[in-house]
Amino acid sequence: MKIRKAGLGWRILRDLLLAAGLILILCPLYLVVINSFKSLEEAGRNFFALPSSFYLENFKNLFTGNNYWGYVKNSFIISVVSICLILLLVPSVSYAIARNYNRKYYKGVYFYLLMGLFIPSQVIMLPVTKLMTNLNLLNRQGLIMLYAAFSLTQGVFLFVNYIRGLPFEVEESAYIDGCNVFQSYVKIVLPLVKPMIATILIMDLLWIWNDFMLPLLILNRSRDIWTLPLFQYNFKTEYSFDYTMAFTAYLMSMLPMLIVYCLGQKNIIKGLTAGSVKG
Repeated sequence: MKIRKAGLGWRILRDLLLAAGLILILCPLYLVVINSFKSLEEAGRNFFALPSSFYLENFKNLFTGNNYWGYVKNSFIISVVSICLILLLVPSVSYAIARNYNRKYYKGVYFYLLMGLFIPSQVIMLPVTKLMTNLNLLNRQGLIMLYAAFSLTQGVFLFVNYIRGLPFEVEESAYIDGCNVFQSYVKIVLPLVKPMIATILIMDLLWIWNDFMLPLLILNRSRDIWTLPLFQYNFKTEYSFDYTMAFTAYLMSMLPMLIVYCLGQKNIIKGLTAGSVKG
């Protein structure tokens, strides 16, 4: 009987914590959505109330001015090219390490990459900025290179554990049938690691699309190459009192990533679970 009461108490506490977390997440989203459909005057009268009508002038002003679509284009190009480069580098590097893990060189490379997980990003921002300045890479190409480099730490950690858990006998059979290492990697290993590929794709896409710090350091020289987070940061200064326009910009920036995350959250959970158990 005591066990039942303890179990019931734990379930009640768990549900209360989940409800509190849900409220903390949904309240800011609620404020962003409702104030995007209000005029500045209406929002000033009652910030938390639902809009009296769907006021669409905020969206019209956002889309027709401020070079908004140019910033969307910059974010899209940087995100897509970075993800393509990450999906090319991370699985191939991880495969080489996983299948040669007993060799000192590959194990040393693996632990060298893992050291990046323990270094705070704030520590390396200054030397990274100085290096990119010296290389004349304060542009979109330099930012894409940084995203690809920084993704190696977490990506290699997840992929190596996952690939080491795959049966090597399948690849040995392919070698007997005449496949070389590259053919075995492309035809056998890549199809088997699709859950992890989806995990890395979604996690890194969310990170790159929403990232503010690296674009601030690398792209802040020219307004023409800003990404959406940079535009939103400077947008608040330009329209310091028109916060309904700012909320509209936040909403339009969040929508693509919310859709991507909702479509791929199962793959994230599946990939992370498999990558943490195997190895």
